[in-house]
Amino acid sequence: MAAGPEPANGAVSNHRRRRFDVRVVPHRRRSPFRLRDWRMSTKLATVLVVPSMAFLLLAGVQTSALVGRTTALNDFSRQVGIGRQITAAVHQLQQERDRSAGELGELRRGGDRAAAAANLKPLQTATDRAIVDLSRAAEPLADADASWRVAFSEALEAYDQVIDIRPAIPPAVLSNETILSNYHRAVGALLDLLAEPTPGQGQSALNDAVLRYVQLARVKELSSRVRAQLYAAGRAGTYGTEDRVILSDLRGQQLTALSAFRVAATSDQIRRYDETSVTPMFLVATQLEERSLPGGTASPEVLPSEQWWSASEQRQELLRQLEAGVLDDAVRQADDASSEQLRATLLVVGGVVAVLLVALLISLLVGRSVARSMRLLRSQALRIAQVELPDALDRLKTVTGGVPGIEVAPAVVRSLDEIGELAEAFVAVHRSAVTVAVEQALMRRNVNAMFVNLARRSQVLVERQLELLDDLEREESDPDQLENLFKLDHLAARMRRNDESLLVLAGTDSTRRWNRPVGLGAVLLAAAAEIEQYQRVRIDAVADVYVVGHAVGELVHMLAELLENATAFSRPDTTVVVTARVDAATALVEIADRGLGMSPTALAEANAVLASPPAADVATVERMGLFVVSHLAARLGVRVRLDDHQGGLVARLALPAAMLAPAGAVQADLPAPARMLATGAARGVVRQPEAHASGVGVAARDLPVAGRPPAAAVPRQARPVPVRAEDVLAPAGGRDAGGGWWSRQGPGPSAPIVPASGMPPAVPVTAGTNERGLPVRVPMAQLSAVTRSAQPTAAPIRTDPDPEAVGGMLSRLYSGVRRAEAEDTTEIPVPPSGGHDEGGRRQ
Repeated sequence: MAAGPEPANGAVSNHRRRRFDVRVVPHRRRSPFRLRDWRMSTKLATVLVVPSMAFLLLAGVQTSALVGRTTALNDFSRQVGIGRQITAAVHQLQQERDRSAGELGELRRGGDRAAAAANLKPLQTATDRAIVDLSRAAEPLADADASWRVAFSEALEAYDQVIDIRPAIPPAVLSNETILSNYHRAVGALLDLLAEPTPGQGQSALNDAVLRYVQLARVKELSSRVRAQLYAAGRAGTYGTEDRVILSDLRGQQLTALSAFRVAATSDQIRRYDETSVTPMFLVATQLEERSLPGGTASPEVLPSEQWWSASEQRQELLRQLEAGVLDDAVRQADDASSEQLRATLLVVGGVVAVLLVALLISLLVGRSVARSMRLLRSQALRIAQVELPDALDRLKTVTGGVPGIEVAPAVVRSLDEIGELAEAFVAVHRSAVTVAVEQALMRRNVNAMFVNLARRSQVLVERQLELLDDLEREESDPDQLENLFKLDHLAARMRRNDESLLVLAGTDSTRRWNRPVGLGAVLLAAAAEIEQYQRVRIDAVADVYVVGHAVGELVHMLAELLENATAFSRPDTTVVVTARVDAATALVEIADRGLGMSPTALAEANAVLASPPAADVATVERMGLFVVSHLAARLGVRVRLDDHQGGLVARLALPAAMLAPAGAVQADLPAPARMLATGAARGVVRQPEAHASGVGVAARDLPVAGRPPAAAVPRQARPVPVRAEDVLAPAGGRDAGGGWWSRQGPGPSAPIVPASGMPPAVPVTAGTNERGLPVRVPMAQLSAVTRSAQPTAAPIRTDPDPEAVGGMLSRLYSGVRRAEAEDTTEIPVPPSGGHDEGGRRQ
């Protein structure tokens, strides 16, 4: 058995998928280095990330500069703030140095060493305490810039030298210059540390603030050194050889530093200095100092030591207060600058972060909107391609009545941008596809109607041809001519089956119906009678099963197609074995052949077609048998499958319980008519009397088999006619007794009987009523009565025609043809009203 040529790949429609498959296989391999192959999310991320990274880079550079400037100003503010401790340490160190200078002058005159040490001890303790406070305040600046740390280390080293020189003061073993120079270096190192803070570039106001308090601290230092020189001369009672030169130099430096202070100081600071310089205590010290100035040829006056110390100490205290005020102004200004810079940095950083977050949020929203629109558009396109459009095509393919309206869903993307326009374009494509599908469905419906009309007309002609063959077979006595008539009879039966296949192709029910259950053996015999090589069919065993009447015609058609396929694609010297058995509530029929077989791929495709009937297309015409079997099996609920079997194929049919008639509803068949045995008699095959129309118990020897001689020869019947399906299925007189047509309401006493006369029946044949209570017409139920020519009830007496009469009739026919050819006319003859078409129907 074979199923014809294998179809091309994809011939079987795959539109019946119901699962939404979102995978789309690209036509080529995606490359990560090809820009056009990037996914939309990647492109959107790239479009968003690249500007964001550039913005972050620029913002990072700006923020880094701001943070660095803020850090520098913060360090500057702390360094300026520690100036309080530095000036305090300088003040205490100046006090200790100036008093030490006076004690050294007293010791040079033979003063008491113990008293000198006792006088210096409180001052030394206060200096040590001030240095400790300075060191404690400098600890947070351990990570400051290197220049400040170096200056601080130098100041501490210089103070260590002061500590080391202190024990040399009471003995006065060293010169005054040696001892006091250590104090000068320590004070100078502290003043350098005081001038070390640097605010950075572009901060001239802060530089001026540092310069102001540094210059004022130098003015105070020079005033302190003048005090030390005059106090040492007062304790010694005379000036040294170099004291006048030193005093002149110190006074010059003091005026220079004071001028620098006035240049850098603010008007308020100058006002405060001027107010301080005119106070009585400041003026007393100034007046005493003026007395020590040389005038003309007179020698400078040696000032009283205690009076000078008291007045100069008050002046130093006033300068200390003025210095603290200027330093506080600088600290306040540095703190304001640092705080302002910190606020600016925080504002810039916050602005950068806020702008970045807003940009990312907007980018995320825009990208999410675009990506969501693309996802919705992709989902709609896939749903249209894989679900909606295939469903619409399936509904249009399976529709039997009017073409239903197909609703096209609107676009899921409602935006007015390019993506929304693309979604509308997809909807337009979907609508166009549905419109084309509807037009194709209408065209297919028209083609199906054409098929139905052509099949009906061809059926009428075939029925008339079969009736004519019946007449010829009854009147023919020549065995050879009778054999040819038998062949014509089988060809006409095959033509009728092709017409029924066209009806199946058009989705219409068969016209041959039975209203009574029929034995499965008779159904198999009827199917074998429908094929050309019926002699090769051997029915081995048939179970005692009956098939309901309404399914008999379509089951015979399906079995005939399978038998035809089995005999056509197997060797002529082999047989096709048919068996039928009962399995639980179903009946199993197997048709086995020893033929060409099929490849595994073709067998799988054929079983797929049998399991899911495809729509009618060009491939259907090429494999009409398989198409008809699949549709009839789906209509009847029969499971059909093809399998390999001993070098051939076996077709297995599982008849459902709904197709099997209950035992109580089966009536005993009448004896088989002579027509069933006609073919066997014509070929010399004898049927046993017990082989009746039901087909139950038909043995293998009752049927003709290729390659095996008949069991016995009997005399030829007078009027043998070939076996047909209706002759096998109907009992004696069945075709004229009204048992050949079946009503969908089932057999019953109310079923109308088609009269055997040539006139139409008085009561129309119907198939029950529909859901509205209207009668359902049975197609061609009255056709045989209308189109059947009047037949004599008895065989006419055969008379030989007169040769002269026949010759005269032919001469008149020839002369009429000549006259028609001689007439010059272009008119088309129109048949008169009331004529008949080729189907025998009134026009």
